[in-house]
Amino acid sequence: METMYRCCAGLDVHKETVTACVRQVDPAGRIEKQIRTFGTMTGELLALLDWLTINHVEAAAMESTGVFWKPVWNILEGSFEVILANARHIKNVPGRKTDVKDCEWIAQLLQYGLLRPSFVPERPQRELRDLTRQRSQLTAEQTRVANRIHKTLEDANIKLGSVATDILGVSGRAIIHELIEGHTNPTLLAELARGRLREKKQPLQGALQGHLTEHHQFMLRQLMEHWNYLAVQLERFDRRIESLMVPFQ
Repeated sequence: METMYRCCAGLDVHKETVTACVRQVDPAGRIEKQIRTFGTMTGELLALLDWLTINHVEAAAMESTGVFWKPVWNILEGSFEVILANARHIKNVPGRKTDVKDCEWIAQLLQYGLLRPSFVPERPQRELRDLTRQRSQLTAEQTRVANRIHKTLEDANIKLGSVATDILGVSGRAIIHELIEGHTNPTLLAELARGRLREKKQPLQGALQGHLTEHHQFMLRQLMEHWNYLAVQLERFDRRIESLMVPFQ
């Protein structure tokens, strides 16, 4: 079988270690192999890069297992061709012998062009994807906190959600703040309504007549602090995402 690379490397990546196999074809057509194990700290990954460079590696491949491949990719990217292969695809390639180490097997598959590379976006896109995914997590968490606030109000028999479309809008937050401070007069609370909610002052007064206890006040205070914290985090992520989107516009 014809080789695609005269010198390539297979990397078996784990949390604490990276075992590398350099597979090289000498002028006589014989296969020479070298195997070394490195740690995953940045200094040791740089040593891995130096070792691969000294051996004139043209390409290196690794499996896409969890997130452990990312630091290795970040160090090696740009120095030579780096291939991220689907772990399932590697295991499904026929002919593997059980006594062959993973790094040797990956190097052999790479040398003969039998690896199907996964798509890895450029670094700016990867960073943007990290931000949008984390923002989605924050949004989901904020929604869960909002639901708990709603349940706490319902437990206090305060039916704010029955009158206000958004209990955490400007009016809703102002009313909840007063409830936290122990102010329970429905008439005074209804005066905090803004916008269209002011048109519903009469039903709002009825909705705000509940049975608020010290326990409800404590729960609402903690939940609102959490909700506000997440709101600040979301604003920071929005600003960061907006700044990184400029080159793509």
